[in-house]
Amino acid sequence: MTKDAFDKIKAGLGEAKAYLDGSSSKRGYGIHVPARVNVKKIRTRLGLSQESFAQTYGFALSAVRDWEQGRRQPERSARILLRVVEKEPEAVTRALAKTA
Repeated sequence: MTKDAFDKIKAGLGEAKAYLDGSSSKRGYGIHVPARVNVKKIRTRLGLSQESFAQTYGFALSAVRDWEQGRRQPERSARILLRVVEKEPEAVTRALAKTA
C-alpha cells in the first residue's frame, strides 16, 4: 500500500469517527438524488417485465413505459425509490410487503 493510499484511508477513518462521535458537522453528509435514472437498466438487471416491475415496486405501468421510452423522467421521489430499488431491491420488497 502506498503512503498516499494509507493517508487517504486514515483521513477517511478520522472523518467517520468525528461523524459518529458528533464532533463534526453533519451538514456535509446529505443524500444525493440522481438527476436521471436508467429505469430499463434497473428493471432488466432484476429480470422483470415492465408489468412485473411496476407491480412489484408500486409504479404505474404507463409511467414505467414512459420513463423507459424517454417520454417522461421520474419525479424526485420516484428517482429516490428507483435508486433504492437499484441498490437494495430486497429491502424495498420487504418494506412494501403486505402484512396480515
